[in-house]
Amino acid sequence: MDSSRPEGLVNVVDVEATCWTGSRPPGQVSEIIEIGLTVVDLHASQRLARHRILVRPARSTVSEFCTELTGLTQHEVERGVTFAEACRLLAAEHRAGARPWASWGDYDRHQFTRQCQTTGTPYPFGRRHTNAKAVFTKAHGLRKRPGMAQALGIAGRRLEGRHHRGEDDAWNIAALVLHLWERGTWPDAAEYPAGRTHPA
Repeated sequence: MDSSRPEGLVNVVDVEATCWTGSRPPGQVSEIIEIGLTVVDLHASQRLARHRILVRPARSTVSEFCTELTGLTQHEVERGVTFAEACRLLAAEHRAGARPWASWGDYDRHQFTRQCQTTGTPYPFGRRHTNAKAVFTKAHGLRKRPGMAQALGIAGRRLEGRHHRGEDDAWNIAALVLHLWERGTWPDAAEYPAGRTHPA
């Protein structure tokens, strides 16, 4: 690869967190229990790899509603790594601090920010983040920001795997990133200045 050319790789991230149908149980907080990550090569227009990190919650448990939504169980996530270890893996194995990243909306970014602050864990990502939902909405001239499944239909793509499973959602969001890239409407995250997010 030409060293003068931007790498063109983007980490597409989707997280699942503990959740409840009604009010949050006393003493519990919403915590990340799964991190899905797909590496996208913009220049080659392809999804290169998909990864999954299960995270063991420390201050909450997986509710029946959460299991129905995500398919994840308390027994399964208890075999996961700690949140701090998950962040370390993102930085060490997936170049999260150096590589631009994207998510569908800003929920994932805000969830990481909150959980890192409350646990004293170093934030694993750099600041070059793209809100893929905002880019898609603008590119298609939509009045309302669509959910991921709706966006796939608009883009003429099918949902692969299970919705609300982090690994599968990241894979599907990556397809939408490539859809936008191929239309010429994706901001090349490897080229915008470090220290900025796009779009706000």
